[in-house]
Amino acid sequence: MNILIVGPSWVGDMVMAQTLFACLKSQHGPDCQIDVLAPEWSRPILERMPEVHQALSFPLGHGALELGTRRRIGKQLAGRYDQAIVLPNSLKSALVPFFAGIPKRTGWRGEMRYGLLNDLRVLDKTRYPLMIERFMALAFMPNAALTEPYPRPALQIENVSRDAALMRFGLALDRPVLALCPGAEFGESKRWPSEHYAAVADEKIRQGWQVWLFGSKKDHPVGEDIRQRLIPGLREESVNLSGDTSLAEAIDLLSCASAVVSNDSGLMHVAAALDKPLVAVYGSTSPAFTPPLATDVETLQLGLECSPCFDRTCRFGHYNCLRDLRPDRVVAGLDRLVGDPLADPQDP
Repeated sequence: MNILIVGPSWVGDMVMAQTLFACLKSQHGPDCQIDVLAPEWSRPILERMPEVHQALSFPLGHGALELGTRRRIGKQLAGRYDQAIVLPNSLKSALVPFFAGIPKRTGWRGEMRYGLLNDLRVLDKTRYPLMIERFMALAFMPNAALTEPYPRPALQIENVSRDAALMRFGLALDRPVLALCPGAEFGESKRWPSEHYAAVADEKIRQGWQVWLFGSKKDHPVGEDIRQRLIPGLREESVNLSGDTSLAEAIDLLSCASAVVSNDSGLMHVAAALDKPLVAVYGSTSPAFTPPLATDVETLQLGLECSPCFDRTCRFGHYNCLRDLRPDRVVAGLDRLVGDPLADPQDP
């Protein structure tokens, strides 16, 4: 069974799609070959998923139609697959499998995709409330019951690439590492304030930890703001890697963390897929749809009357769902998850 997956366009969604790949392997056996057509940025994620045979680079940006290019790609893939599973809901995402003539083309009913998909599913959101359930359900017959426990994303790290990243950035693992992920592509309503991140960093550095900050190039100023809020002497125990690492390096370096604090973001899902102790801070969104899938996780949210609103910016301008979630709650969450890794085990 050869299957083409048309992958999602966001880091967190791509990580969560691994649950579908695991279900397909369980359904069709270990010889099932899964290729994923997705933006080139996603290759480091897909290469760390043992279920994926090949990552196929999709050259078009998010939102671009370019019908001719999609037809050309489809013709190049013709005759190679028994089934295609289309994860995005857009019409254009279903075009490549259609042009490729893949016999079975599966996906949820979206933007008028009748004919493009011939295994068209109608989503019952009450039956499948979680995003991973909506991904996993496409591996089975319509309306099938999903077997629990659900598979979890699990990225595999090669020691060689991890050690190369440590060497490139001059990082050492002589002390516990607190990874902070203060960015969020979605917008300000997902970003816990810099001063709160700095307060957590201050506390852990005083306890003997080091702090690594992760994110995209757009998150670099936020990382610098957090560092500048630390007093001299503590500031030097932090490093802002935002925008300096590739995604592959960020994944490998996150695998070195003793614990992670993150907004609801793609890196949150990466940290969960690395099974890192994780405190996830929610503001305008909710863990009820896309929770981090790992063993040692604490999700924190205030549950204000106006949240979750899922707005990119606060309609009231106060962002109280984030500002009023105090750093001591995050520190307490970290303590519950990892305790004090520097404590002498011989001490009573």
